[in-house]
Amino acid sequence: MVAPVVAVIGVIIGYPLVRGLYLSLTDADEANVERTIGVNTIEATYEFVGLENYRTVLTDSVFWDRLGWTVVWTVACVGFTFLIGLSLANMLNRKLAGRTFYRMALILPWAIPAFVSVFTWRMLYNEKSGILNSLLAGGGIDAVPWLNDPTWAKVSVIAVNIWLGVPFMLVALLGGLQSIPKELYEAASMDGANAWQRFRNITLPGLRSVSSTVVLLSTIWTFNMFPVIFLLTRGGPGDSTEILVTYAYRLSFVNSPRDYAGSAAWGVLILLLLTLIAVVYRRALRKQGEVW
Repeated sequence: MVAPVVAVIGVIIGYPLVRGLYLSLTDADEANVERTIGVNTIEATYEFVGLENYRTVLTDSVFWDRLGWTVVWTVACVGFTFLIGLSLANMLNRKLAGRTFYRMALILPWAIPAFVSVFTWRMLYNEKSGILNSLLAGGGIDAVPWLNDPTWAKVSVIAVNIWLGVPFMLVALLGGLQSIPKELYEAASMDGANAWQRFRNITLPGLRSVSSTVVLLSTIWTFNMFPVIFLLTRGGPGDSTEILVTYAYRLSFVNSPRDYAGSAAWGVLILLLLTLIAVVYRRALRKQGEVW
């Protein structure tokens, strides 16, 4: 019964992973891979170079610059997404008029395809005709170069990714809140605990298993969030918003000549970084008594 799943995973994930790892150990590029020109097929001439690509990447300041911004981008997005999602989940876990409508409205960004949302935000951020700058102009404030200034571009992509990520965090945390027995809150209230004490001693411990999982998933997704960066800014202005995964894509599909081996090395390093993050995060949770 497990065999079909293993076969599908092996084809969809296993083969590209092994192929990428192999290419990262070669000097494959656009000029020496196998290619077909008309009816003629030119055989591949790339050679095995061992760990040379990794040495090149790790001694290049470009990698460390991209890594630094990727870490900032990931921490900012995950941190704000979790805080906003937790706040909204607490609000929607209470009895209030129109609660169902609010839940549907807040989940809506999750239902819209990411590329549609990003293109919509790109129009909103338009410096000359975007709604955001029109609103600022109505208040006598100069237009903001949302996507044309390095600092504002970083703020803009983080804001869009938070907008996209809050619904997932909201749904997961709301489910966790609803699984906490109401009797605990009632007993705490009878003992004189205020709202903050109930939140700190009941809500947060009760959400530990859910929050640990969603934070890890959100970190992995955000670290590799290609669509938001590429579709919104193309990594610009200049290369100010380029993260690791978009730069790896640029090496393989945009730059000339296309550097397949270098791109594969970047991909393997990204995988190793995420694996390291997951292992360290899991061990930290175990030290806190959280066993997965």
